Amino acid sequence: MEKITSRHNPLCVHIKKLGVNRKYRQSSGQFLCDGLKLLEEAADADAEIVSVLTATQIPFPLPLGARVYYTDRSLIDSLSPLKNAQDILFTCNIPNTGQELNTSTAHILLDSVSDPGNVGTIIRTAYAFGIGSVILTGECADPYNPKTVRATMGAVFKQRIHTMSFSELAGIKKKSENTPRGEDAGSYENGVTFIGAALGDDCLDISSVGLGGAIIAVGSEGRGLSDEILSLCDKKVMIPIAPGCESLNAAVAAAIAMWEAGRSRSAGGNR
Repeated sequence: MEKITSRHNPLCVHIKKLGVNRKYRQSSGQFLCDGLKLLEEAADADAEIVSVLTATQIPFPLPLGARVYYTDRSLIDSLSPLKNAQDILFTCNIPNTGQELNTSTAHILLDSVSDPGNVGTIIRTAYAFGIGSVILTGECADPYNPKTVRATMGAVFKQRIHTMSFSELAGIKKKSENTPRGEDAGSYENGVTFIGAALGDDCLDISSVGLGGAIIAVGSEGRGLSDEILSLCDKKVMIPIAPGCESLNAAVAAAIAMWEAGRSRSAGGNR
């Protein structure tokens, strides 16, 4: 088995760039992960593992095609972009999930949620609650940032994730409005509803609205939803909170919305 000792090795240079450069991740079509547990999650999910750089033994089989290289822990520490680096760094291909959405389940739309930990937690929660996809728009954290990936606890390999511009979302809305109900059942054009989580007198209590097949938009804690995304929303809902409390953490708000969507789906979509 090949051993790598220099951080100038092409694989090490590649790993270093994947860890710190979003544009490089996008252009290479790969992302960086760390740790034995995450590697096991990737293998179990049949993720496309490309290369593994490890300072420890791997006690489970890896998919065919995954290239394994051994190194010293000190080299791992110098390459990892994360605090508390673990003994393994590995690269995976970014999955091509397409852009089509299905209205048999809800989707969560994140509008400029910039904290990688929040985005990763939302991806993890979306998978736990059976959400169709996580859609990122605006200035969201990269879902394939190593900090985001670590926060997903393996859900990044299982949950559908889309990145869409406002114009792409507006196109979905327009197709929905122009498609007669009953046609193309199950496709995203078939009457998709955009629902925005916000605060205001014109907002409905979130527990009173059927969210089963909706695209539920959640904004950042500081700014909330953008005017552009609000313009797409058929309804606005609020999560009741105590007077004087300014807002909820974005990941908490998204989790409540996704739980309500699951409850709505169990009740038949609209209550």
